[in-house]
Amino acid sequence: MATETPTDTRPAIDAALARRLVDTQFPQWAELPLRRLDPAGSDHVIYRLGEELSVRLPNHTGAIGQARKEARWLPRLAPHLPLAIPVPVGVGEPGFGYPWPWAVSRWLDGEVATVEALADSAETAVELAEFLTALQRFTPGDIPPEDAREDLTARPLTDRDDATRAAIAHLDTGPNGASGTTSGTAFNTAAMTELWDAALNAPAWDHPPLWSHGDLHTGNLLTVGGRLSAVIDFGELGIGDPARDLIIAFTLMTPRSRAIFRAALGVDDATWTRGRGWALATGLNAYTSYAAVNPRVATQTTRQITQALIG
Repeated sequence: MATETPTDTRPAIDAALARRLVDTQFPQWAELPLRRLDPAGSDHVIYRLGEELSVRLPNHTGAIGQARKEARWLPRLAPHLPLAIPVPVGVGEPGFGYPWPWAVSRWLDGEVATVEALADSAETAVELAEFLTALQRFTPGDIPPEDAREDLTARPLTDRDDATRAAIAHLDTGPNGASGTTSGTAFNTAAMTELWDAALNAPAWDHPPLWSHGDLHTGNLLTVGGRLSAVIDFGELGIGDPARDLIIAFTLMTPRSRAIFRAALGVDDATWTRGRGWALATGLNAYTSYAAVNPRVATQTTRQITQALIG
């Protein structure tokens, strides 16, 4: 989930700008209609371009490297993965006052995955475990030597310490560590602190670093006919501790399907605890940044935090 707040300065992006960028830089698609998608997420403004393409324009500084990263790595990853992922077909340059690189990718049909449809699905849990297993098998050894300078190293959980503790303190407004929230749910901030301490104190990943999606939550899963069909938005793709991708177990699954997912993936206790820490940290970041202005985010992140506390 994005780390920017709703008050960040963001470039003005409208259909006229998107049209001019496409028409001048990719004239082969100048005749295709553009249709804005809404909501499109917190990192990009997205337009559907014709029937087979999409245009993704980063809308804050934290997302400006995604276009080139995805164009470089997703074509290499796609043949190894059991679910579809976006296939970039072009990277656009800044222009007409828009300051950053942007991307054109193949359109993937599907509906955004929902808790209501998939939370308790054993089949979905196994499919996600298989996807992550396949992603992790694409090891750092697959990186050609000339690409070694590119920084794909994922941030460690410890980098989240100050922000996570600040978010917990911000929510700790009630007696006995129970806080009132925007969503009307009471978070137990004492339990949050206990989980966060446990995650930071869990043994670190001491195996070779593995590939991770980095932002695996329900909004980045697509379904067709009630089944998973694709994983999207690889802007946080990196190499490191696979615990970060366990976030999906707490954004989507129930305790029953989580157990199936964990067994299928073969996650040890320390990695699972760090994964709970990632779910707590990213949930708190999104909640404190967006919940007051976005009821959908409030509901999603409240669930993510409470499920992380359940374990």
